[in-house]
Amino acid sequence: HQDPAYLAQLVGAAGITTMHFVPSMLQIFLHAADLAQCGPLRRVLCSGEALPHALQQQFHARLPAVELHNLYGPTEAAVDVTAWHCQPGAYAGIVPIGRPVANTRLYILHRHLQPLPGGVAGELYIGGVQVAHGYLNKPDLTAERFIADPFNADSGARMYKTGDLGRWLADGNIEYLGRNDFPVKLRGFRIELGEIEARLLQQDPLRELAVLAQDGTNGQQLVAYLVPTDPALLA
Repeated sequence: HQDPAYLAQLVGAAGITTMHFVPSMLQIFLHAADLAQCGPLRRVLCSGEALPHALQQQFHARLPAVELHNLYGPTEAAVDVTAWHCQPGAYAGIVPIGRPVANTRLYILHRHLQPLPGGVAGELYIGGVQVAHGYLNKPDLTAERFIADPFNADSGARMYKTGDLGRWLADGNIEYLGRNDFPVKLRGFRIELGEIEARLLQQDPLRELAVLAQDGTNGQQLVAYLVPTDPALLA
């Protein structure tokens, strides 16, 4: 399942119309497989990792007749809870995770659990019938992550605290901004590295990126490590 040549051959031989990739494997598939064998392919689903804008653009350039869908969701909520049909010209530099699927509520909240307006980054919370009951034999972690849903009239409703950051876009879709587990304090300011990575990945020449806080000659500083889509850019 990690052999691009085999996968492309299988698509053609078996008439496969739908495939599902994590973005990192999709990147390899696009560059290593013989895409001419993928004539039956009609749609590709992506989830499990953030889908970079540059990868979306590469996909549409190499497989222009195939739909690309970006999905988001954790295991604690039956995996995928949002969906976005990727459109190459819809947003400049970002790939939304879309809107909640059926029977799902998605909230973007302040740390005091207050809803945030459009464009403001906050933590993603998931409500709905697919939210799990908790973690087996881990009552403390269950109490921390699965909390009462104050926006649901059902007294027993709960929502899941994802630890992911996002913001509402003007059309009601959601932009994923990374994790909130790794904030750093720099010159007195609390900084979410995931937000910085999300912004830098909007630059099309970048394929992968990691931002870290490291000690430098003038104290701690932010350092970005990147992998460009074209290795010649490093020359």
